[in-house]
Amino acid sequence: YMKFNILEAEMRRTDDGYVGSVRFEVEGHRHPYEAALHSKDGKDWAYGLFFMNESGSERDIDQVEAYLEENDEAFDRLVDAAWRTLKA
Repeated sequence: YMKFNILEAEMRRTDDGYVGSVRFEVEGHRHPYEAALHSKDGKDWAYGLFFMNESGSERDIDQVEAYLEENDEAFDRLVDAAWRTLKA
């Protein structure tokens, strides 16, 4: 189990669907992360995971990526945080 603390999120509508990002910390990890999100329909999401400011441990980012791949609820929390910022 990984404990996430969401720092900042955003989402906007584009000609190609939805684009968003979520910046978050993971308890026990030294460096925060950013997940870049994209969806054409608001249902199926593609994402990229990056260190937010400076590079950290490859092992750490691999753990977070694997966790997001295996845990739909954790990934949905990130998407929901960004989705809530979408302007109508």
